[in-house]
Amino acid sequence: MPFRRRSFFWLALVGLMLPLPALAQPAFPATLSHAYGQTVIEKAPLRIVTWGWGNEDALIALGVVPIGMPFQSYGGGEDGVQPWVDEALKALGGDRPLLLDMAGEPPIEQIAALQPDLILAVYSGITAEQYALLSSIAPTVAYSGDAWTTPWQDITRTIGQAIGKSAEAEQLVADTTAFIAETAAAHPGLAGTSFAGVNDYDGALAVYAAADSRVKFLTDLGLVLAPSVVALSPQDGSFYFPVSYELADSIQSDIIVTYAEDQAIADAFLGKPFIQNLPQYRADAIAALVGTEQIAAVSPPSVLSLHWGLPTYVDVLARAAGNAATP
Repeated sequence: MPFRRRSFFWLALVGLMLPLPALAQPAFPATLSHAYGQTVIEKAPLRIVTWGWGNEDALIALGVVPIGMPFQSYGGGEDGVQPWVDEALKALGGDRPLLLDMAGEPPIEQIAALQPDLILAVYSGITAEQYALLSSIAPTVAYSGDAWTTPWQDITRTIGQAIGKSAEAEQLVADTTAFIAETAAAHPGLAGTSFAGVNDYDGALAVYAAADSRVKFLTDLGLVLAPSVVALSPQDGSFYFPVSYELADSIQSDIIVTYAEDQAIADAFLGKPFIQNLPQYRADAIAALVGTEQIAAVSPPSVLSLHWGLPTYVDVLARAAGNAATP
């Protein structure tokens, strides 16, 4: 991100900390619906813990620093804080959050010790049992719909409502949407390009379905989920489904989008025979996003991470789309 654009974004972010206009409607009590029912937040929360991915992004973008948030090993480096979150925390100042153990299940005792008055797991996969345990500590807001599928716009709006900053959240969504549109417009070849998102996982191709937040975001950029993926997708709400290597050519699209933690992993995947036999590979129309930070910035994306990672992502997609259009 150019320095001037990034500086402008942080200034705008800090500006969100300004109070609402005097005529704004009372924000509390707030009732939020989610996969496990409804959560009532009686008054403005002061001690907030986040769990899952991207929840702290929206919260911090709205000018509020959580008292606890997960250690993000994917894209967070050794200190567990992703670079766009680190930049935003420095812009806001104050104490840094406690980083929660991220070993799979929520660390209930660690969270309880923080004595939060609100727990945000709007993008997460918490189970009903975990939700009940978290709710015994503080009002908890879980995901809506299926686990790990909440779009960044809904995450931002839900967290905005939970902390009494709905208007600011709506403005963040509008500003970020405009940023996405501006970035996509600089690459007109993306519009209408069909794609399939795939990775190598557990002895098969993992193909991302329409419910996946990565897929939703690619359609925001003007790309189209390939009809072959839609036809093959199970109707069970899963965000991905397996396709055997032998059936890789059933994934028909203009481009293939894939993600690799480093170049060696990308090269190993792209070097496999079932990939090299695909027409997308022969056309050099595979968009491989490499690096945990780059991947985490767009899968799932957030109002913070998009400003950090979108330009690189779009460049990778546009190169593949340009090759796909070559006769």
